[in-house]
Amino acid sequence: MISQALYSMLGQDFILQNCSDDWSNLEFNDYYTESFQRSYMGLVLDNTEKIESVYTAVFPSENVLEKLCSSDISNALLFTHHPMIWNISGMPAFTGIPDKYLESLAKRHISLYTLHTPLDKNGTYSTSVNLAKAVGADMVGEFYQNHGCNVGAYCITNHETVHELKQSLESAIGHEAKLYLYGDEEIKRGTAAFVAGGGNDVKVYEILAEKGLNTFVTGVAADNTGYSPAIEAHKAAKAHGINIISGTHYSTEKFACIKMVKYFKKIGLPCEFVEDTPDFLDM
Repeated sequence: MISQALYSMLGQDFILQNCSDDWSNLEFNDYYTESFQRSYMGLVLDNTEKIESVYTAVFPSENVLEKLCSSDISNALLFTHHPMIWNISGMPAFTGIPDKYLESLAKRHISLYTLHTPLDKNGTYSTSVNLAKAVGADMVGEFYQNHGCNVGAYCITNHETVHELKQSLESAIGHEAKLYLYGDEEIKRGTAAFVAGGGNDVKVYEILAEKGLNTFVTGVAADNTGYSPAIEAHKAAKAHGINIISGTHYSTEKFACIKMVKYFKKIGLPCEFVEDTPDFLDM
């Protein structure tokens, strides 16, 4: 497929003109497209005129980039949820792609395309909705905005307790999750709230308290980093009696990138999801 045709299709299908984002902390250089430097969405690295295969990933981590750059892959697209590498213990937590990989991607004719807010936005391919589906929950309402888009999902669940829901999450993500038991063990109204990735925000707990809910599933919930917003978020969760179940940034957002494999295959492009390693410090 002609690369520009694919980029145009992605832009139309995910309504980029109605979304916004901010990656102003990324140090740009000549590898990055002018359009991404303006909008922080869409085509990040323009390295090929044709796309023969697609690889989806949550982050352009060194693990992911090493897998691509050490293979014979070329004329390909790396589709990610984020344009930067995540490491919660780093300062800052998000860092840019090392120059050696930028150079290697260019030589191998592998472009990079990122949808962050557009993929967080609730919908068929979104992070929170697909996280909920992975644990057998169905969205019945929306809440919590980021960059002008609803990214939180109220979901009906058959699980009666937070312990049962935690077990289902662990089965889905393939590793232990963490439960902050701040309220009743029984899931109120049979409804849990989901925000994949970094949803640990004071506003979330205020909204859930007004809604009469006590169960929140997210990715990043670490409260021991000294990061003030996280500390305040946990204070709010405790004050409102809202339980938090955390499954790491990567593991709670990967289901959207796995779902995107179907999108690319549907339009005739071979595609696969590139597994990565979760950062357990997120929890």
